[in-house]
Amino acid sequence: MCRLFGLTSAPWRTHATFWLMDAPDSLRDQSHREPDGTGIGFFDVDGTPRVDKAPMAAYRDSAFATDAKQVQSATFVAHIRYASTGGLVPRNTHPFAQDGRLFAHNGVIEGLDALEAHLGPDRELVAGDTDSERFFALITREIRAHGGDVTAGITRAAGWIARNLPVYALNLVMVNPEHLWALRYPETHKLYVLHRPAGGQHGARHLDHSGTAGRMRVHSRDLAATAAVVIASERMDDNPHWRLLSPGELLHIGPDHHVDSRVVVPGAPTHRLTLGDLHPDVAASQQAV
Repeated sequence: MCRLFGLTSAPWRTHATFWLMDAPDSLRDQSHREPDGTGIGFFDVDGTPRVDKAPMAAYRDSAFATDAKQVQSATFVAHIRYASTGGLVPRNTHPFAQDGRLFAHNGVIEGLDALEAHLGPDRELVAGDTDSERFFALITREIRAHGGDVTAGITRAAGWIARNLPVYALNLVMVNPEHLWALRYPETHKLYVLHRPAGGQHGARHLDHSGTAGRMRVHSRDLAATAAVVIASERMDDNPHWRLLSPGELLHIGPDHHVDSRVVVPGAPTHRLTLGDLHPDVAASQQAV
């Protein structure tokens, strides 16, 4: 299953170090379970989006998977990909960038011909082959149509897909230089949020989060003195305050760390997919490992 991670310390820029697929067990074994790409998205001081990603298995590019990626930003998004659609090439590797925003997705959307027809000329936003980037293009189109209202754009795009296309999951994390959005839909995959005060629950401690079997580890000394909000596909430490988002819940965290939380896609998808409905390779990409 793909792994999502998002972090905001806005308005303060913080240094963070990412290890992707830095597993304590055999790297070769680990990368065969999550083989298809890793990526980090962040922003320069002037707001320019940056993406550092590699579209291959860790056993083919162990340096990228295990080397520490040290970056500075007020917002971050990271992704470990297990491909469900699209080949192992850079254009299919998360995160994606559109209109100054960075986006990563975990799930499966089918009926891409219908989605492309709905996108119409906005299909030009899509450079690759994935359902994820097409979902992102629809969000971008709807944000533009709603005068830059990102919450409205996500709500409209996710709602249209839930009503009209076969859906397994639409979990996403999206960031711009000072804002973070996260959606969990439906309940298929988990997505957690943690509001972390400066120094964490014990005070004066840096951030050091690690996912199951070390698939993703994030470290930031700056967060010993700065508050942050973290989004992740799994609880990444023993903090008791991780909260599982409700199905259909959209979070928006602004630079004041105020959280706007609401269910924007109620109910189940009209054409809900199960693992049994998916091609075996796609189904394998969606199972927790």
